[in-house]
Amino acid sequence: MKKLIETLKNIWKIEDLRQRILITLLFVAIYRFGSFVVLPGINPAMLSQLQSQTAGGLMSLLDMFSGGAFSNASIFALGIMPYISASIVMQLLAVAVPYVQKMQREGESGRKKISMYTRWLTVAILMFQAPGYLMNLKMTSGAALATGISWSYFMVPAVIILAAGSMFILWLGERITDKGIGNGISLIIMIGIIARLPQAFIQEVSSRFTAITGGGLVMFLVEIIILYAVVCASIVLVQGVRKVPVQYAKRLVGNKQVGGARQYIPLKLFAANVMPIIFAQALMFIPLTIVQYSAPENASWFVRTMLDHHSWTYNIIFAILIIAFTYFYTAITLNPTQMAEDMKRNNGFIPGVKPGKETAEYIDTVMSRITLPGSLFIAFIAIMPALASLLNVQDAFSQFFGGTSLLILVGVVLDTLAQIESHLLMRHYDGLLSSGRIHGRGMAAY
Repeated sequence: MKKLIETLKNIWKIEDLRQRILITLLFVAIYRFGSFVVLPGINPAMLSQLQSQTAGGLMSLLDMFSGGAFSNASIFALGIMPYISASIVMQLLAVAVPYVQKMQREGESGRKKISMYTRWLTVAILMFQAPGYLMNLKMTSGAALATGISWSYFMVPAVIILAAGSMFILWLGERITDKGIGNGISLIIMIGIIARLPQAFIQEVSSRFTAITGGGLVMFLVEIIILYAVVCASIVLVQGVRKVPVQYAKRLVGNKQVGGARQYIPLKLFAANVMPIIFAQALMFIPLTIVQYSAPENASWFVRTMLDHHSWTYNIIFAILIIAFTYFYTAITLNPTQMAEDMKRNNGFIPGVKPGKETAEYIDTVMSRITLPGSLFIAFIAIMPALASLLNVQDAFSQFFGGTSLLILVGVVLDTLAQIESHLLMRHYDGLLSSGRIHGRGMAAY
């Protein structure tokens, strides 16, 4: 505790770091305030049906990412997820479209162009999602519209407000990145998720100590132990394992000497980090976006099943997508051919393997083998909320047992602490951990 208090004092002494933290808190407060600002013309007292709809199922997960703004019919109801979807699409296009690949190689000017296209694509997605959200609002809480206002006149300005709200959140996130601490977009998502934690925790405690089959204190302690184990596993996943299995590492040794030590080829067990789970989650939201244009009870069995994130069908498809995206993202981030060429150029080689094509094939084989356990582990973490529900864990609290929400929380916290520690170490203050530096997750910024 004394160490922590001393570290907080050191943080406050550094003027630049103090200003960045205060700016971050200000922008976060603006975001949280906006999540309670209801769309003009909507009576918040009449939103009980919408809030009941978002209490469970896939909509509860979407409501969590928006920090409750979705169920509040807020101007920030669509949150930052449209921008995440647009970013994912642009990353996929960078693999398949030569024009986008060319922009990536143009340096800063290319990044600016990609950023501009991402924003325009975000607006296009918002123009599709906003009417769907309003149609769902009309079906669930049609009486919430103020007297004298018709839905036909309300739709157009409401779509504009919802789109502007999401773009304003994007602007806040960029300002946090530039002038605050941490990656702004990721931090906003984390704040939305963590805002639901106190209420979810209270509901879980209440259910365990009041329900006849709740299990009482013993079951609650079991939950906490499991949650602690999952958090530790998520930290390992987010930080990434920096060494390949021993049987491969012994052979993946280059001949080039650097400071008297041999170099290992930089392969990681979790080379894709948490990007596959974010890719897969974005795809799993597609049925929800489509079904908002019609009544859920009129949807097919498959669509209704896909709206229940605790169903076996949903989780099996979710896990398969995560495994597939893990291989895909590893393939586009680690190019065996390029690695083999770099080794050959630097007079490096793998003992027993010819340089060039055979080296590339060997590295590709090793990558495929070590990616499989990594992808299975990511998939297991992703479906942990569904497994937690089998222990009668409340739906809201089960989201913190794994899945996208927990990985984002762990990743953003580690990244933010790493930035704070770098400021402290630059000014010769002790870091946040006495055992060493905090390793960031190395995940691509949204």
